[in-house]
Amino acid sequence: MAEGTDTLGDRVCKLRKRRGLSQRELATASKVSLATVRQLEQGNAGNTRMETARALAAALRVPTTELMRLNPPEEMSPDSAPWQPLERAVVAPRLTFLDDEPTIAGLTAGMEEARRLHTAKQMADEVMVLAPLLRDADALGTAPEVRSVRAQLLHMAGALLTQARQFEGAETALRRALDDAPDHVRAASIIATWAWLLMRQGRLGQAREMAQQWADDCEPKLSRAPVESIAAWGWLLLHGASASLRDARDGEADDMMRLARAAATVTGTITPSATRPDPWGPVVVAYKAAEKGVILDRPDDVLRAGQRLKGTGEGQETDYHRHRLDVARAYTMVRKYTEAAEVLGAIHCAQPEWLAQQPYAQDTMGRVIERRRTLTPEMRKLADALSVPM
Repeated sequence: MAEGTDTLGDRVCKLRKRRGLSQRELATASKVSLATVRQLEQGNAGNTRMETARALAAALRVPTTELMRLNPPEEMSPDSAPWQPLERAVVAPRLTFLDDEPTIAGLTAGMEEARRLHTAKQMADEVMVLAPLLRDADALGTAPEVRSVRAQLLHMAGALLTQARQFEGAETALRRALDDAPDHVRAASIIATWAWLLMRQGRLGQAREMAQQWADDCEPKLSRAPVESIAAWGWLLLHGASASLRDARDGEADDMMRLARAAATVTGTITPSATRPDPWGPVVVAYKAAEKGVILDRPDDVLRAGQRLKGTGEGQETDYHRHRLDVARAYTMVRKYTEAAEVLGAIHCAQPEWLAQQPYAQDTMGRVIERRRTLTPEMRKLADALSVPM
């Protein structure tokens, strides 16, 4: 086979043999089923979950990125039609208008509405608001106040397109946002979102290096730095820790998580702002810390954290619901499928548009369907809402 054309299964097989392991021994060391290892090496495993690749990489003593490579964008992106108006505004802005010329006052007012929709995860409405606002911002030129507002709009667009798995448009939006960013605080916040984009693409090494480099470069003096600077630094640390953990670099992940906790202790809880589209504080860090239990096959740790953090989502709903997805996954890991479905159902009631864009939720619901002998009417409705076949 030509260089660079080997599959994930080929790389697992080569590394396993180099380590002197049988398939059964690799399955035991990684806690991945023997059937999965065999199917993977035979090229019959389909799309492999990140947690499976991470477990195999840890057992084989290599970074996860040596096993996982970026799939072509067309294989990773779902139907792009709902997001096309926003992508067009990001990639090819329209610079002529039939109506009145836009104003900076109107642009700023529109941005506040976009931020409200972004926080509420009303994704379809956000697309319809953001797309014309970006065209207005481009028409207004390059004055500093225009660039500052445009950076915020592009940052929200990049985050939304990342969530919708429209990766090419997301990267363009974030690159443009970084170019317009008026200061290092805004730039660091954009880079944190970019690291998240790279993680969603499976580019763990790049995500880790980007987050680490920027965190090192903008490390604030905790005793006197503005809370905005500390929060931006903290988000870089969280995304760096998440990428490192998934890349089987547990020591690096622990170091960055420790610093993130220190940052959150200094700032306390702070709400989204013009420079930061996401909330920040000790509870947010606790949500991110809890996901370690899913990645390292410690579901009881996640469930204990879930009990401790239950009901803490006010003002930080999306991060809370992302944490609750970890709780649902942990329930499936201990074979409590009814409880997993109940958690997913509660998230769906609160943020249905957001949940429908989460492959993690679809995969977790798929596990419930696969392992339950019968499905309740509520489970069937949830499976339909998430487009999970029964």
